[in-house]
Amino acid sequence: MIRSRILPAALTAVAALLGAGAVPASAQTSAAATSCYGGAKTLTYQYQTAAKEYGTYTTSSRCGDINMRLVTDAPGVYLDACVVFTDHTTKCNNGGAYTTHGTEWGTVATDVLDGTHFVLRVHAYDTDAQNVTFQIAY
Repeated sequence: MIRSRILPAALTAVAALLGAGAVPASAQTSAAATSCYGGAKTLTYQYQTAAKEYGTYTTSSRCGDINMRLVTDAPGVYLDACVVFTDHTTKCNNGGAYTTHGTEWGTVATDVLDGTHFVLRVHAYDTDAQNVTFQIAY
C-alpha cells in the first residue's frame, strides 16, 4: 500500500519540477528581442539630397531580420531606408522600395540568412531630418 502512494507523489513532484523550468513563449520572444536589439549599432545621418549608405555589415544569428529605429526627441522626424544585399545586387531589397522609420523598431528586411552581407541605404523622409541618430540591429 505504501508503494502505491509513493509513485503518484513522485510523478507529481517530477511534473512540477519540469513545469518550473518551462519558459512562457512571450518571455522567449522578449528575450530574443532583447538579445537582438542589445547588439544594435548607433549611427548618425546628416541631411543630404542623395541616399547615404552605411556598411557593409554581416548578419548573424542574433536577429532574423534587419531592424532600424530613430533615437531622437524631435517629433515628426523620419528616415527612409532599404537594404542592399551586396553579394547579389546593387539595388534595394523589396523591389527597390524604401520603408519609413521612426522611434519604434521597424523591419527593413525580414528572414535574412546568417552571414548575409548588406549595406543600409538611408535618405531623409523630408527636410526635418537634418542630424538624426538611429540604430540598426541585425
